[in-house]
Amino acid sequence: MNKNYYVAIMAGGIGSRFWPKSRTALPKQFLDILNTGKTLIQWTFERFASFIPEENIYVVTSEEYSDIVAVQLPKIKKENIIAEPSRKNTAPCIAYISYKLILQNPNAALIVAPSDHIILDEETFKNTALKALDFVTHIKAIVTLGITPTYPNTGYGYIQHETIEVADGINKVKTFTEKPDFELAKTFLLSGDFLWNAGIFVWQVKTILKAFEQFQPEMYELFDNEKQHYNTNKEKEAIHKIYPLCTNISIDFAIMEKADNVYVMPSSFGWSDLGTWNSAYENLEKDYLANAVAGENVIVIDTTKCMISAPDDKLVVLQGLDDCIVVDTKDVLLICKKDKEQEIKEYVAEVKRLKGDAYL
Repeated sequence: MNKNYYVAIMAGGIGSRFWPKSRTALPKQFLDILNTGKTLIQWTFERFASFIPEENIYVVTSEEYSDIVAVQLPKIKKENIIAEPSRKNTAPCIAYISYKLILQNPNAALIVAPSDHIILDEETFKNTALKALDFVTHIKAIVTLGITPTYPNTGYGYIQHETIEVADGINKVKTFTEKPDFELAKTFLLSGDFLWNAGIFVWQVKTILKAFEQFQPEMYELFDNEKQHYNTNKEKEAIHKIYPLCTNISIDFAIMEKADNVYVMPSSFGWSDLGTWNSAYENLEKDYLANAVAGENVIVIDTTKCMISAPDDKLVVLQGLDDCIVVDTKDVLLICKKDKEQEIKEYVAEVKRLKGDAYL
């Protein structure tokens, strides 16, 4: 394995669209959403450990989840669990890990990836990631992995690319588009030069830090002013000083949409961002009535096309439901139509307004 290759797994989100199974105290990346026997972050760690040295795998998470990461990933070194004092989106956490790494290894090439995605074809993913790492090692490039779309999804961002390859399987990026409406998504699909934005990025850390210096000079200066403290016992104090002053901004808005050295690799490796209960439904086996059931004790009667999640030790009997999401936990039962899943965040807000934080 190449000692210059690193991974930063981002695991600080709260997964509110998977409520009520995903809670603030234990969000979806630490759950076995698909009943596989492993949590999503465990799958992600193992996927990268097959081709990245384990000592080069980092997890960036919230301070409140550091202990959970340590328990679920016993192979990871304690110093490789990077704790953020507050949630400031992806740009600050990428600046943070990049500064830590460049002080350890100026030639570090980094993959940044979410902790809660599903990748079914892990061998193809490995080959794609290694090709991207090799490319950015030789070219001062920022690379993102784009997923060849299979239908007009309105929940993903899209990347448009040039048709001529700059290298085998690598194209220059033309535009980024946030989540489109259905008609625009259909147009993107038909055009053939748009990809789903998977949120997986590859670069040398010195390349991304130069981009921060150019496009986010204020954030760059905040981190640069404290660089003598990274990888020392004064790091935590420095980060607590930096984060309140950082802009809350994604790496897409901060860098990707501004830089001119951004490339994309059109990819197909069985990817899903597992962002909603509908995406879980798509990735689970179905019974003969097209129900996806995560739970050992569920009985369905005259029920079709439902996503059902229930505790193994609880008997759940459902009759007469169609196209619904049913999520049962020890203290919350959610039943809603599948086409209303984007409104779950609104339901959570209403729960907070009426019941406080007890069920969040």
